Amino acid sequence: MKALWQTSLGVAALAACTLVSAQSAGSWSGRVGATRIDPQTSSGRLSAPSFRDTRVDVEAANQVSGGISYMVTDNWALDLPLALPFKHDFVGDGAIAGVGKLGQTKVLPMTLFAEYRFGEANARFRPYLGLGITYAWFSKERTTAAMNGLTGGTLANPTTASIDNKWGITPKIGLIYSINERWFVDAAFYKSYLKTTTHLSTGQSINIKLNPNVYAISVGYRF
Repeated sequence: MKALWQTSLGVAALAACTLVSAQSAGSWSGRVGATRIDPQTSSGRLSAPSFRDTRVDVEAANQVSGGISYMVTDNWALDLPLALPFKHDFVGDGAIAGVGKLGQTKVLPMTLFAEYRFGEANARFRPYLGLGITYAWFSKERTTAAMNGLTGGTLANPTTASIDNKWGITPKIGLIYSINERWFVDAAFYKSYLKTTTHLSTGQSINIKLNPNVYAISVGYRF
């Protein structure tokens, strides 16, 4: 009976150590889930020649996502979200509100976060705060017939667009819930402070403050 009791205590201690080691300094984790990027657009005016107060808005986009994390200490982590490119539509706003879709772009936001995770390494709930540097890479810009009509483009010589890649600062708040010593759920909200400029082949340009709200949820595994 004494031997059985000692064995049970040993198994419990081993399980506790496993839980700690899975969330402590030197451990890695990976996750997969979904992310929604919802730009809080504040658009400048399209440069001349254009209608007075010609502005644009940028619509939200969803994408499959994930990420990897490394625990530098029991509380400090480096986190790298991963995702496929997000496809955002540009629509008319201001004087041209209601004209519909003007174009689209794909954007791949690459962010490296430093996170502080509260609580002990073996806590089931671990809220955290993070701060990251984001590089937004825009590609595959497309324009529509509505854009041609507004800017004088034709089928033979359509108006094209390009968007400047930009850096931004991204604060983050989140919560990790440990299902067991290996599996967990991660829910996060973060906001990128990001401004860029769109250039048209007509020589016109427009400054856009995107400042998107970002919502992410995923299921992960610790190694």
